[in-house]
Amino acid sequence: MDPVLNSTLFRGIEEKDALVMLKCLDARKRCYKKGEIIFRAGDTTDSLGLLLSGSVHLLKEDLWGNQQILSPIAPGQIFAEVYACIKGETFPFRVCAAGDCEVLFLNVKRVLSTCSSSCAFHNRLIQNLLFTLASKNLNLNRKIDYITPKSIRDRVIAYLSDEALRQERNPLELPFNRQQMADYLCVERSALSKELSRMQDEGLISYRKNKFWLHVPVSHKCC
Repeated sequence: MDPVLNSTLFRGIEEKDALVMLKCLDARKRCYKKGEIIFRAGDTTDSLGLLLSGSVHLLKEDLWGNQQILSPIAPGQIFAEVYACIKGETFPFRVCAAGDCEVLFLNVKRVLSTCSSSCAFHNRLIQNLLFTLASKNLNLNRKIDYITPKSIRDRVIAYLSDEALRQERNPLELPFNRQQMADYLCVERSALSKELSRMQDEGLISYRKNKFWLHVPVSHKCC
């Protein structure tokens, strides 16, 4: 139960109440191997996914095979909730297991419809879902800020600056490898690698794999 109780969706709900609720929500657990497709573009669903372990990526791909990561999903987070809420709405992207993962699917109609007794913990579940939707909208606006600048350096700085504020530590641990970071920032991997090397040579950053140290003036330090 720990992964469920630690999720944003079940925050503030006690284990005994969550156990009762999972039966009501038609909960179904599925495991996926790395690279396996969870939803394809054009699919529909009536269930949202709650990631229990591993990692999931929402991937957008054009006709020429160019790919970008719309959003990484971490354990405890949900996905597909918008498409589950709007009947018949098809996915415009793929949902793919970025690593071996375990997903709990919940029927969204049962999530949104309280039981006859209108139990307090079900109302809390709906509040948590609304909070999650608002948070995702905020993250989408942030990503727009990352990919709006024309230069790769400005995109990297915008992204790392936000991560520094969010993580409040130095070094930062990013949820991406180099190709995934390039896809997320909508740039070519080789161009991103060259720019990161230049920034390291100039003493702005240093990095090892997905761990980044930010070297900023003392007056600008936030970590």
